[in-house]
Amino acid sequence: MVNASQLVERLRDDKRALPRLMTLVENEDPFALQMLDALFPLTGRAHVVGITGSPGTGKSSLIASLVDRIRISGRPVAVLAIDPSSPVSGGAVLGDRIRMLARFADSGVYVRSMASRGRQGGLAWATAELVHLLDAAGFPLILVETVGTGQDGTDIAVLADSVVVVQSPGLGDGVQAIKAGILEIGDVVVVNKSDQPGADQMVRLLRNSFGLGQSSSNRAVPVLASNALSGEGVDSVLAAIDAHCDWLDQNGDRAVRRERGARAEVLSGLRTSLERRLAQRPESSPALTNAIARVTRREMTPRRAVEMLTAPLTGSNVS
Repeated sequence: MVNASQLVERLRDDKRALPRLMTLVENEDPFALQMLDALFPLTGRAHVVGITGSPGTGKSSLIASLVDRIRISGRPVAVLAIDPSSPVSGGAVLGDRIRMLARFADSGVYVRSMASRGRQGGLAWATAELVHLLDAAGFPLILVETVGTGQDGTDIAVLADSVVVVQSPGLGDGVQAIKAGILEIGDVVVVNKSDQPGADQMVRLLRNSFGLGQSSSNRAVPVLASNALSGEGVDSVLAAIDAHCDWLDQNGDRAVRRERGARAEVLSGLRTSLERRLAQRPESSPALTNAIARVTRREMTPRRAVEMLTAPLTGSNVS
């Protein structure tokens, strides 16, 4: 039986232990997954912040500036940066490690890049497991940067306690940003590159848009301007994140989000496992083979085939 307390001590004392264990979890090593099972009861203490937005908005630069401010406040912080995978080779350019080299010598900062592995929104099933490991290792604040592929970036909403949506001028007008849908998940909205033309107008447009909307939580979503390279406005972004953390606890919304995240993670894992098993051994499921054949012969619609295949799970009677 694995002793969770001893394992946590090892993760904190041995700088090589955490990255090694994370790599093994990503590779689905059976022993590493046992370690994760032992550590899981110690999770749920970290505040997880998702940073999302379109490519080119300066998410990585903003995170680097946020890390500086977080360390000044004396808090350890972990960064999990999701990089897009090649659809051909499955590889990824893990560039966020290069951008944050200045913090590599800081024991209070841990930066990890991982490939999206083709998952829409850049959030692979393994992403949540790595967040759990960082949580168990004692990081009170975990920043997760998504690939930033438009509306697909909304996946982060089910993993994070707070979602920061980063926009910037020059990548299309503010109306398009509103229509993209990604702003709807934002707990904090940041217009980065505030020194560029059009930034002030974009801030006003977004503030007016949120002002006209009716929030179900009765919480005003802050729209802030920042310049990650100069550091201007970054303190206000961190203050807004901390304020949202306090708000979650005061209103009981953290528990609601955690339950929603747990549900999404289980369903995501179920889909991944099922797809993988059927792809590896399609002949192992005669019912699936039969259903596909009936759809091919136009005897059954694909929707009806899915209903038939899932009937044993739901207790339905479909023929």
